[in-house]
Amino acid sequence: MDELSHKRKVTIMIGIIAAMFFSAINQTIVSTAMPRIIAQLGGMDYYTWVITIYMLTSTIATVLVGKLSDIYGRKPFILIGIVFFMIGAFLSGFSKDIFQMITYRGIQGIGAGIIMSSAFTAVGDLFAPRERGKWTGVMMAVFGFSSVLGPTLGGWIVDHMNWEWVFWIFLPLGIVAFILILMLFPKVPRKESESIDYWGSLFLTLTIVPLLLGFSWAGTKYDWGSEQIIGLFAAAVVFLILFIFAELKAKSPVLPLSLFRNDIVTISNLAGFLMNAGMMGALIYLPFFVQGVEGISPTYSGYVTMPMSISMVVISAFTGKWITKSGKYKRYAMLGLPIMIIGMVMMAYMSTIWVAVLAMIVFGLGLGFGMPVFSLTVQNAVRADQLGVVTASNQLFRNLGGTIGIAVMGTIMATSLKNNLVSKMQSGGGVDLSKVDPEIQKQLAEFQNPQMLLDQPKLEHLQTTLPADVQPLFTKMIDMLRSALADSLTTVFLSGAALLVVAIVLVAFLREIPLRTSNRLPEDAQKEGKKPQGGVSEPVVNRG
Repeated sequence: MDELSHKRKVTIMIGIIAAMFFSAINQTIVSTAMPRIIAQLGGMDYYTWVITIYMLTSTIATVLVGKLSDIYGRKPFILIGIVFFMIGAFLSGFSKDIFQMITYRGIQGIGAGIIMSSAFTAVGDLFAPRERGKWTGVMMAVFGFSSVLGPTLGGWIVDHMNWEWVFWIFLPLGIVAFILILMLFPKVPRKESESIDYWGSLFLTLTIVPLLLGFSWAGTKYDWGSEQIIGLFAAAVVFLILFIFAELKAKSPVLPLSLFRNDIVTISNLAGFLMNAGMMGALIYLPFFVQGVEGISPTYSGYVTMPMSISMVVISAFTGKWITKSGKYKRYAMLGLPIMIIGMVMMAYMSTIWVAVLAMIVFGLGLGFGMPVFSLTVQNAVRADQLGVVTASNQLFRNLGGTIGIAVMGTIMATSLKNNLVSKMQSGGGVDLSKVDPEIQKQLAEFQNPQMLLDQPKLEHLQTTLPADVQPLFTKMIDMLRSALADSLTTVFLSGAALLVVAIVLVAFLREIPLRTSNRLPEDAQKEGKKPQGGVSEPVVNRG
């Protein structure tokens, strides 16, 4: 798309960013509103499926659309993604029960996956790698801004309006994005030599579904060693083997295995996997400290994480500009990851809310430096006709990292908490309830589960109903639980920091090649008798 004017490219990017913001804000706005929505619809037992189905459909759509957009172009898929997302959002507002909500959120997930995959790839179509840096930074800033605005707006809507407007309020923005892309984004003719890899797509889907379900349910719905979880992981392995055989024989594989012979793609994807695993797996438990250990209400706990999003927004925008100006990117990943580790270690030893806020700011700075890098590195290392599939592979690894990180950190949290409680009981820190009235014993026994620390209204209600002579026992029990929870969170955050240390080691081996000022690889330019641009003198992709 080198023939497009810079002004038209910028206008197209406005439409792409609008589509991305439409998708991102609809994810974050739901986070604070969903508990209230589920309370009204009923079906709390199926609450996790509202989240799981979205994750499943968006991940599958992301990776499948990557190759299809290389064949048919990005425009039709961005438009299809917006339509799917709008239909899902519109129908979600009409949900009458939890099962309808799950179905419509699944449709939204399909749209979100298509939008995210196509949007990041479209940047690669419009701009040369050297210019992509600033736009990647802007797109990361969009995510940060939506994570600041969304939760607060979602809470405000369910408090002051009908909950349906959580899904409907940004529908006009989706219409604007659709029109902008329809009118301005050029249509690319289909590559007739390419065919659709049906078997590869089927086996890849059948690999992802049990894998994500296994990690989502392990340690929560089922034990790690249960028949259900082992069965899911076994199914994922079987379908993975079938997928590899299908890809080796496919004419146009949906996820070419040759990509992973490119060391830049492999290291970038693994680093992105570890970064998301450490980040998501640890940050998901920050509310346990804010609400459980410090006793801050859910309304105000959101303000503790807000500084992280703000610092990420600011730094990611600047990082993109600096990458574009210098043509270098590895230094920003090597700078961002250590800063993230410092923030994570601060979380491990935080003792007050203000330390938690400072840790969030530091962690956000590291994210701002590191997050824009890895989608840029993989796009810079492949031919233009592989942009879609390589971008999809990068997002697939990030999604898997977040899901697996949450599951593993959850197991670490549960195991550590159990051991800490036993240790404190054995050291005399437990509460002797043998002399307390049996009815009160039953009430207090319920609160020996540390998760009850998150139900502050129930805690306060129980405390006001207890006799005066039992109040000291209740206070001692709550203090013991908070201490055990705090120690367990230290283990979780240090585990997240350890994953980020491994990511740094990987990035140290990342081969940095100058960002090209053209979408053609050097060998392609040489075949056309033109001088390579961007200072690269060797092929950077293994074509298999």
